Amino acid sequence: MAADDHTVLQLSTPSTANLSAKVHPLVIFNICDCYVRRPDQAERVIGTLLGSVLPDGTVDIRNSYAVPHTESAEQVALDIEYHHNMVVSHQKVNPKEVIVGWYSTGLGVTGGSALIHDFYSREVPNPVHLTVDTGFRNGEGTIKAYVSVNLALGDRQLAAQFQEIPLDLRMVEAERLGFDILKTTAVDKLPNDLEGMEVTMQRLLALIDDVYKYVDDVVEGRVAADNSIGRFISDTVASLPKLSPSVFDKLVNDSLQDQLLLLYLSSITRTQLGLAEKLNTAAQIL
Repeated sequence: MAADDHTVLQLSTPSTANLSAKVHPLVIFNICDCYVRRPDQAERVIGTLLGSVLPDGTVDIRNSYAVPHTESAEQVALDIEYHHNMVVSHQKVNPKEVIVGWYSTGLGVTGGSALIHDFYSREVPNPVHLTVDTGFRNGEGTIKAYVSVNLALGDRQLAAQFQEIPLDLRMVEAERLGFDILKTTAVDKLPNDLEGMEVTMQRLLALIDDVYKYVDDVVEGRVAADNSIGRFISDTVASLPKLSPSVFDKLVNDSLQDQLLLLYLSSITRTQLGLAEKLNTAAQIL
């Protein structure tokens, strides 16, 4: 080999060197809402970003929608027909909004992101990949934007590498207050129905104890009587139906059984929809 023969490992980044993105709060709120409503078996949510490219090259992300998908350690399958139908529907409402990239929930880029990014690269040149950490791994909802650059060895393309780009959250002061509350962790987890009912009953019992204490203090002369409070307590007691304990227990049990039946039926419906989605995805792959 001659002394001047050499191979250069390079990143082809001429079109993305000065690229940046702006995202509106509606997109972040929509992604978080889709994550909360995701199927039980899904670990993350994937979707399409809509917006426009400004004259200075900044990608303005203004809208989004989730795309049903299934993924495993080996492959990722998107519902492409659903994606295309949603694009057509959105452009009927706002023709100026076009595909500018895609999003996923989670912290950073995952192994299957390259496959999904390759699909969106065929939909639009230089798509932006937006990640929203709905798991609050760093104590808050981290939001980052990436683009893919080609890693080349000489004239041969080896792989694609995700490179982070500047991201600007476009929001007014009122929106920023809501976003600051959303991105911080307030509770470890959302309570289920039984836990929520338990907390509500405990609060109700505490309020009833306060009313008992106030009435006893008024009767014993420790607190001056307030006619407005007395009338309010009287109206509240008069509005309650007179039920025996046995009748009340029967009403509660009947209502509980109805709720359990609805939960069972919704669980069956959700399972059948998930099975139909998997069969549809498998048919498209085959």
